[in-house]
Amino acid sequence: MQVLYSALDQGKVGIFESPTGTGKSLSLICGALSWLTDHEEKKKQEAAALLQEGEAALSSAPPSSNTSSTVELDWITDFVQKKAERDLVSKLKEEELKRRKREERLEMIRNNAHLKYASKRKSFEEDEAFKLLQLSKEERSETAGEQEDEELIVAEYESDDELKSKNRFLEGEDDDDDDDELVEDHVTKIYYCSRTHSQLAQFVHEVQKSPFSQNISVVALGSRQNLCINEEVRRLGSVQRINDRCLEMQKNKHEKQNHKDGAKRKRGPEKSVCPYNKASALQQMRDEILGSVHDIENLLKLGRETHSCPYYGARLTIPPAQLVVLPYQMVLHAATRRAAGVQLKGQVVIIDEAHNLSDTLSCIHSAELTGAQLCRAHSQLRQYADRYKSRLKAKNLMYIKQILFVVEGLVRVLGGKVGQNPQSQTTQAGTEMHTINNFLFKAQIDNINLFKLQKYFEKSMISRKLGGFVEKYAGSGVTLQARSSSNKENRRTEGLNRYLQTLQSTQSSAPVPSLDQQGEVEADKVLSASPMMQVEGFFMSLTNSNTDGRVVVHKQGVLSESSINFLLLNPAVHFAQVLKECRAVIIAGGTMQPVSDFKQELLFSAGVEEERIVEFSCGHVIPPENILPLVLCAGPSGQELDFTFQNRDSPRMMDETGRILSNICNVVPGGVVCFFPSYEYSRRIISHWEAGGMLTRLASKKKIFQEPKKASQVEQVLNEFSRCIQRCALDSSGLTGALLFSVVGGKMSEGINFSDDLGRCVVMVGMPYPNIKSPELQEKMTYLDKHLPRSQGRSPGQALIENLCMKAVNQSIGRAIRHRGDYSSIILCDRRYSRPATLSKLPTWIKERTETHTTFGPAFAALRKFFLEKKQQQL
Repeated sequence: MQVLYSALDQGKVGIFESPTGTGKSLSLICGALSWLTDHEEKKKQEAAALLQEGEAALSSAPPSSNTSSTVELDWITDFVQKKAERDLVSKLKEEELKRRKREERLEMIRNNAHLKYASKRKSFEEDEAFKLLQLSKEERSETAGEQEDEELIVAEYESDDELKSKNRFLEGEDDDDDDDELVEDHVTKIYYCSRTHSQLAQFVHEVQKSPFSQNISVVALGSRQNLCINEEVRRLGSVQRINDRCLEMQKNKHEKQNHKDGAKRKRGPEKSVCPYNKASALQQMRDEILGSVHDIENLLKLGRETHSCPYYGARLTIPPAQLVVLPYQMVLHAATRRAAGVQLKGQVVIIDEAHNLSDTLSCIHSAELTGAQLCRAHSQLRQYADRYKSRLKAKNLMYIKQILFVVEGLVRVLGGKVGQNPQSQTTQAGTEMHTINNFLFKAQIDNINLFKLQKYFEKSMISRKLGGFVEKYAGSGVTLQARSSSNKENRRTEGLNRYLQTLQSTQSSAPVPSLDQQGEVEADKVLSASPMMQVEGFFMSLTNSNTDGRVVVHKQGVLSESSINFLLLNPAVHFAQVLKECRAVIIAGGTMQPVSDFKQELLFSAGVEEERIVEFSCGHVIPPENILPLVLCAGPSGQELDFTFQNRDSPRMMDETGRILSNICNVVPGGVVCFFPSYEYSRRIISHWEAGGMLTRLASKKKIFQEPKKASQVEQVLNEFSRCIQRCALDSSGLTGALLFSVVGGKMSEGINFSDDLGRCVVMVGMPYPNIKSPELQEKMTYLDKHLPRSQGRSPGQALIENLCMKAVNQSIGRAIRHRGDYSSIILCDRRYSRPATLSKLPTWIKERTETHTTFGPAFAALRKFFLEKKQQQL
């Protein structure tokens, strides 16, 4: 906490490592919020002193001058000086007034006082009536006519109407509400971000338990998918559709307000607006959030109670909030930051669970497009332009033609042609790697200004308009056909025809699709909605610097399955913006080893000086005797353990691994978790054991579970694994617990707690090196070798491979020890773990206790002794 406090005070970049179970979250909360409280108090005192000084200077008499020649000059100088002082004093007074008003309002909210705009709140019944009216309007038949698709037409490009209305909403303006209290300055705050919503919820619960919960204003942010309470919108399912529908409803709201002002409404159906998106209700929501600490679940409950939108209510709370809790992407991606209203200038950012920060940055800023998406996007946009060409301005048509030209070039690179079925077009299989500039030349689109196109996408919202157009006229999965504008009768019956077709296909089709197929159908729906969104993301990627990224062209034999990937090689270029704007950045995690690549790849490359970096690492709170890490160099029959790619498939190696596990299961109580380096190897070794009878022998000691293929089944497998261990502890049948086969980097190697009896032993089979033949990884290694210095005689590319491997190992073995009283053994099966360079990359608290055994006997004796001692202690 002390190191954290001084790092924030001095504006440093901190790398903090604190193992799970050591109170990391609470330490971050107390250290950071103590600093924030002191900082605010210090600022208040400095402002008061400055104000006093300024007022004293103003009240003092001006200096007199006797010589007539300098009178005029003295008068001017005196006037300028006095004006500057007066301006400073009035500015300080204004800030003081604002601060006092803010504090009084917070106090009033916390004391549940009668708020000044309480009278503006609408009753629940009124809102219900409004919704019913809305539904009845939507059910009316569409009015045919020239204006029926007004919301789908791209506005004249020079116009910023949409942007203005969007900004107006964010600032809280409303035609029936002149209250400007929603417009607020950003106070000094801490942005805390983590990987998953469950981790954020956990952090918010820690804040609630902390001594700061009563006097700190906290807001938890999430996506519309997490925070929307409008059932009609939630039913749309995919993030993209939910976002599109929400933005459309906002636009409709502002158009509706303009009609109130006397503007004549265009013909066509009444457009729906969101009943939860009202300024008065949002004000109430904002005050409720500021009043006490809420997690996302509370926000949803609160939104339903106050009948207001939690998503926009939370966003309005950002400026006055002192602690903002949000997912990674909202801070690390510039466009998302802008959209959410997150301002980093002079603020503090804490990134928790940051062991994968480099990969996360690369993933957020990378993009992929398939041939199917490109062909679909081209077809949709061409038909959109054909349908509305008489109603689109010349500049819009020019940009649309440019987009079509670029998409055509991308399809050409994949060896296909637009306008033909991508599934029937064959291409020559193979993988190519290009720099951005070379790729633009190859696609023959180097004459297009992608920066201008990117701006056009942002301003015109063409992807959203196209999505609406497809939804209205195609339906998911149905190929878009060009339509004549005169054929209105066909358009009216089209929906019915489509419905009849669906019935037909449903009756003729045989059994219900499997979960896998349903997933594919769902993915196809999202894909068909608006692939232009993905195209837009890819265009944006191509605006990166030529050296910072590569474009990988994967040709798979069929155009629809071929793809173009943008690969970001230099995550520091995007992280540099965060480091530059923030006062201080704290990168924290349970296991941050090896730290060297963090510093090289993310900090030094982003221009951070060595003296600005602070490192802190603490040991575990468990007693040293509660952990037994062993490196096994050989198995029970003396077979050397060397799981290199060449050796690991040998039957002798697989049999030896089975014998090691069998011995472990004989002496370890409760749960054993065994990690394999890949899904493929896991499948191969388990099949071998099944054929040779080893699996039956293992199953006689412990019930066997395997990591499921689908993420949705993880919870179920874990519950059964846990119940089995509890049952075995109570009855004295032959089984002593359960054995779980898992994969490094899989669904159970991160974020899952194998505490107490669930994980008394973690076995690591081999070293999980990434696939070195992958073109992406090879390009990354080449890039690092070229741009980073060698360290300890190793090239940065080699260091990357080792670091990726050991990061994955550290995450997996860290699953077992989860709290102060926990104990576990860690078995590393591979002689390569005994190398000093490899051992040095283990977390300090594990490394200090690690024993290396060249033969199996002494290692097994140590393991048996460890669990016998623990059993006696419990008795």
